[in-house]
Amino acid sequence: MQAKTVTELKTARRNVRAFGEAALEKGRGVLRLAPNWVPRSFLHPGKRLKLHPDDLYAYGLSRGGIDERWFASTTEAANEGRRPDEGLSYVVFEDTRALLRDVVGELRAAVVGDEIWAKYRRWPVYSKFFDNMGPIPHHLHQNQRQAELVGQDGKPEAYYFPKQHNNVGNNFPYTFFGLAPGATKAQVRQCLEDWGRGDNGILDLSQAYRLKPGTGWLVPPCVLHAPGSLCTYEPQWGSDVFAMYQSLVEGREVPWSLLVKDVPPEKHNDLDYLVDMLDWEQNTDPNFKANHYLEPVPVADTAAEGCVDLWICYGRVDGWQCVTAKELTVAPGVRCAIKDNGAYGLITVQGEGRINGVRLDCPKLIRFHDLTQDEVFVVESAARAGMVFENTSDTEPLVVLRYFGPEVNPDAPEKETVR
Repeated sequence: MQAKTVTELKTARRNVRAFGEAALEKGRGVLRLAPNWVPRSFLHPGKRLKLHPDDLYAYGLSRGGIDERWFASTTEAANEGRRPDEGLSYVVFEDTRALLRDVVGELRAAVVGDEIWAKYRRWPVYSKFFDNMGPIPHHLHQNQRQAELVGQDGKPEAYYFPKQHNNVGNNFPYTFFGLAPGATKAQVRQCLEDWGRGDNGILDLSQAYRLKPGTGWLVPPCVLHAPGSLCTYEPQWGSDVFAMYQSLVEGREVPWSLLVKDVPPEKHNDLDYLVDMLDWEQNTDPNFKANHYLEPVPVADTAAEGCVDLWICYGRVDGWQCVTAKELTVAPGVRCAIKDNGAYGLITVQGEGRINGVRLDCPKLIRFHDLTQDEVFVVESAARAGMVFENTSDTEPLVVLRYFGPEVNPDAPEKETVR
């Protein structure tokens, strides 16, 4: 009998291969995933993740509130005091669970596909809901060269603001991106010098854009951004590197340690090095919105058939397609077959139905230890063969978001961010 909570599950530490094979056979290429909650000690939860309000601080007050849910993740969260499995998704089958990372490690290309396994030896991307009451600090994610200096990977990312999770915009539904044209390196350096004096004024050098539900952005490494208070779906590279450049947010201190946590120790007080981590041309791009803003693009003209598939995250960073994502809407009572080019992680944001016979159900409220039926991982062979989506509701659409690995979708719309 299927367990109902995480605490009822056994953890597979041996025979993970047999566990994964049985789960894939039963699910016809679909792996059920358990909710994966991540806290951030320096942020204020936005309360739109459907997590029960009594569980917002389930990791303990000192760890901070839960403001993120990670999807199909084999990436560890870079949090101080973290639990050993924090940020890692679990596959659930019958009364047992195993880390998706371990299942991928055992079954390899049978899960992620030949090309991704041959090149990366892992599922190299993940996505999450990122949900805060207000804005977060102006920060960047290092590029590959910078991140490798501390043994990590750089991180491009993309944003999409699902309407189902944004019935309210919370305190500041605007995001600062980059720096205003005309900003100078000397001004940024001065902001770093002023770190301990209160607000270091980094936002005075930037400009904010109003966020619109149902749209998104493509954000390359080394570009400053201070995400606003919409709940955000974020497909991204499998890394948790960042550097915060803002010293005070809504009266809350941002410690210097969050600026330099992924910087070589000998550079922790090298202001010139910290300034040079910015991609200056992209940060001061006068056409920043035109080059980074994303509107949904239909995959095909299928509305008359009762289903609409949209590209929601797309584009290339220096010629590389890091990650892509789609939003599928299936009308009440409709069944449709959808073929994709590669494996994907899927989260249900509205309605109920099935994928290849596996139940999908969007919950209204989730306890911290609950197992849900809203998240799955689809292996490459099943995605290529085609998945049958069925909306079992008579009144409400079934809406799912799914994200894909690198260079999987050459047919995706193009939006190039260039140096």
